[in-house]
Amino acid sequence: MDIDLQPVLQMFLAESEEGLSIAEQALVALESRPEDEECLGTVFRATHTLKGNASSLGFQALTEFAHVLEDILDRLRRRELRVTTPLITLLLRSIDALRQMVPDAVSGTEGMRPEQRTLLKRLVTARSAMAGALARAEEPAPAEEADDAETVAGDRRRGAGRRSGDSQHEGTVRVDIDRLDRMMNLAGEIAVARGRLKQLLADVPGQVGEAILEVHGEVDRLSLDLQQLVMKVRMVPLGPLFRQYVRTVRDVAAAHGRQARLIIEGEDVEVDTTVVQHIHDPLTHMIRNALDHGIESPEVRMRRGKDPCGSVTLRACREAGSIVIQVADDGAGFDRERILARARALGAATDPEALTDHDLHRLVLEPGFSTAQQITDLSGRGIGLDVVRRNVERLRGSVGIESRQGEGTTITLRLPLTLAIIAGFAVGVENETYLIPLDTVVECLELPREEGPHADGRGVLSVRGQALPYLRLREVFALPGSAKGREHVVVVRHDGGRVGLTVDVLRGESQTVIKPLGRLLQGLPGIAGSAILGSGRVALILDVDALLRQAVPRRGETAEAQRL
Repeated sequence: MDIDLQPVLQMFLAESEEGLSIAEQALVALESRPEDEECLGTVFRATHTLKGNASSLGFQALTEFAHVLEDILDRLRRRELRVTTPLITLLLRSIDALRQMVPDAVSGTEGMRPEQRTLLKRLVTARSAMAGALARAEEPAPAEEADDAETVAGDRRRGAGRRSGDSQHEGTVRVDIDRLDRMMNLAGEIAVARGRLKQLLADVPGQVGEAILEVHGEVDRLSLDLQQLVMKVRMVPLGPLFRQYVRTVRDVAAAHGRQARLIIEGEDVEVDTTVVQHIHDPLTHMIRNALDHGIESPEVRMRRGKDPCGSVTLRACREAGSIVIQVADDGAGFDRERILARARALGAATDPEALTDHDLHRLVLEPGFSTAQQITDLSGRGIGLDVVRRNVERLRGSVGIESRQGEGTTITLRLPLTLAIIAGFAVGVENETYLIPLDTVVECLELPREEGPHADGRGVLSVRGQALPYLRLREVFALPGSAKGREHVVVVRHDGGRVGLTVDVLRGESQTVIKPLGRLLQGLPGIAGSAILGSGRVALILDVDALLRQAVPRRGETAEAQRL
């Protein structure tokens, strides 16, 4: 009888990756807490489970490698070997090897690569060594450690990409993300159809119409419950993503002669699984930047009265329908004078000394703006935080920086909880409808009648004694015609301040499913996507940060800097 092993293999692939990630984090913790029996037991159990599953599937090479690793862990449990940094490094490289061997086996190329066979020989030697012998072994070269950090991140991404099948285990179901996307799209289409049906039913006369509307209202509530349930299914905790960086901090810090630990806060905060996929690279850039530019060497930290071991904190929380993720370090902070010197060299500011700390820190997010004095594997090539800004803005998010020289830096990402649905504020200009992300809206005002049109669409209002710059969307998007009545100003948050968007009509709040723009419309400045309204019409979603970045000047910056 033919048996379809593909679901079993997909389950083995996913469970092995999860087990290896847990083992990796426990090994890093064990390095700083050698007597921690729980950490050691966690690694042993993960390895034992992997070996048993590999054996049952007939993966001989994988079983052999895991067996030798399990034996070393057992000797550590019996205190026949002691925990040392070289041994932890060897065990972590073994985890990396298993990360490669598992997908190889599942894809039908089961066996050991030459480097894996060499690593197995080192494990065998370590297994037979007397207690403490491995501590005298030569430590790996720093360059190799740095390469490992990149390799591990790449292996994780490749492993995550292979999890395309659905599987079931102990009351849980693994579902292909494409299916979840399809479910969300269908929920959105149902919402649109409900809205159109409601409008049609409102025209049915008499009691018959009222009865139908009552039934429709019940269907509407059930459909909304279904949509919210689909959204919850897509939500995953940030903890597994955050814990991946425990190894990255350990390896990169060691490779560059520094000591650092990762502190995780808010690991239970949940976000849409698509958001998790898109923030991996920005977080990697931010953490590596903190270790290169922020955390000082142990000698420097001790001279400054600091703990020789620096800290990098990854924290997450929810605020007003958004997810806030911060990467904070207790290092040297941004060097204002060095940033000013770089700004002068690039001509990024007409009067750099007039820039506030807020505006100065924003320059660091511009392409090619690097203050590194020499090129290393971490920095100096002009590529870094600008990548973070671009990737975050693609997610309809924003980046903020706070830094105090000598005390540390905090970079804050503010992102939507989900990329599938937007809670927006609908506005109208001429015959067009636009959606402004609701979490950016502060208040709505009437535009004074004396405010006439401006050639560039800009103006300034006095609101409660404060200057409020504003843009007319009609003029920004070059729409024909003129306003038929009183115009309105929607006040939105932008880059630490407030800006107004002038529109013809306020249509109110709207929660809709986001649709991608077609190829002809991709890359339009200030447009993040589209949505289908209950009326069946298409509304464009405004990218507020991108729309205002060029239109609202920052004090002291040149026009060229604003266009970066």
